[in-house]
Amino acid sequence: MAITAAQVKELRDATGAGMMDAKKALTETNGDMEAAVDWLRTKGLAKAAKKSGRTAAEGLVAVIVDGGKGVAIEVNSETDFVAKNAEFQAMVAGIAKAALGVADAEALKAADLGGKTVEGTITDKIATIGENMSLRRMAAIEGDTIVSYVHNAATDGMGKIGVLVAMKGGDEAFGKQVAMHIAAVNPAALSEADLDPAIVEKERQVQIDIARESGKPDAVIEKMIEGRMKKFVAESTLLNQQFVVNPDITVGQAAKDAGAEITGFIRLEVGEGIEKKEEDFAAEVAKAVQG
Repeated sequence: MAITAAQVKELRDATGAGMMDAKKALTETNGDMEAAVDWLRTKGLAKAAKKSGRTAAEGLVAVIVDGGKGVAIEVNSETDFVAKNAEFQAMVAGIAKAALGVADAEALKAADLGGKTVEGTITDKIATIGENMSLRRMAAIEGDTIVSYVHNAATDGMGKIGVLVAMKGGDEAFGKQVAMHIAAVNPAALSEADLDPAIVEKERQVQIDIARESGKPDAVIEKMIEGRMKKFVAESTLLNQQFVVNPDITVGQAAKDAGAEITGFIRLEVGEGIEKKEEDFAAEVAKAVQG
């Protein structure tokens, strides 16, 4: 298949690879972007396995805690201007409160908010504010103690990144430090046991291919893979990550020192995983002039 310049640019932006390397990777993988990233990593040519594409959705993540339960919701809007709008923020706060009484996002859409369903309230706001909006997701967590943190807060309890940490023991100050660590580092899971087996297996295959490229004996390759997978698990799981507050110890060790057990966490970031359609502003202006 023919590889376009736009595909090459997207892969270069995602990995930091050179133009010819990016083109070859796409050619070798028939234009499959994810496979091309893995191909570059195998050849040692990807500087970073960043996610391709940029996030598009604006809006807010809100977190709320009531006793031993915490919920986080994401409500999207088309522009950041609406996210800063007091009317939009008040609606998001109301939806977050309603979320405390339901199990998931579908139930939340049907929940009551001042005499209307949450979904109906959002539809009304679309009409008055004049911009498309949606309740994208909701996550809930329970525990002895729930601590919340919002990064880039737009107002109280809502912003660009929302984190909830569930703990046994410890105190709120330590819980807040852990929540800030999660906001900054974005762990994939709490511990090795919680990692998605498919993600672990995919990483193992990439590491096997990288090791084989070295041309070293099988016994050496086995040890290389084992060491790299240990590093991958340590970097991906909260309890094994170096604590941002004190990089000399892991988060798990810090929790022990604080007399706490971290039992779970939630991290939601606005627009996470939604691809943004990049627009060519110059071409748009030229088109407008011609029109």
